[in-house]
Amino acid sequence: MTDRATKSAAPGALTIVLFGIYAVLLVAVILFKFPFQYQLTENGRELNLIPFGGSYTDFGRFGIGEVIENVLIFVPLGIYISMLKREWSFGLRTLVVAATSVGFEAIQYAFSIGRADITDVICNTFGGVLGIGLYAITANLMRTRTNRVLNIVALVVTVIVVAFFAFLRAHSK
Repeated sequence: MTDRATKSAAPGALTIVLFGIYAVLLVAVILFKFPFQYQLTENGRELNLIPFGGSYTDFGRFGIGEVIENVLIFVPLGIYISMLKREWSFGLRTLVVAATSVGFEAIQYAFSIGRADITDVICNTFGGVLGIGLYAITANLMRTRTNRVLNIVALVVTVIVVAFFAFLRAHSK
């Protein structure tokens, strides 16, 4: 690889800043339920170790919305890890995504925040793997422009998400 290709493929300050904003938002959404109401669980610690066992609504229907949300919220993590650590193997990137998800679930369990759920770990990890795959596809198509293109997309999405959260927060009771 030439110096020019290596330089343009290296993560820049924008990637790091966008990842930092994403990380703060991820913590806020998962641990503090931002932009929604923060609430400790009423029954103390809750733990679900049955995959998709707690994914049903009060009416006995499968709650696909929460599953999709858990997948989507971790797609950027897979992309950012791939942008920041291109030299890492697919397995190591996946392990970092899974460990991050397990860490969030452990914190939720330890502090009685929400419910620790194996379904979340499965869906979050799947979302991260999707992000890793999206990065690989983009890198195949864009070559040395991959991080530049993904930073532009990430910047637009970040602005929209932050504006949306601000709107929800301003209009919540």
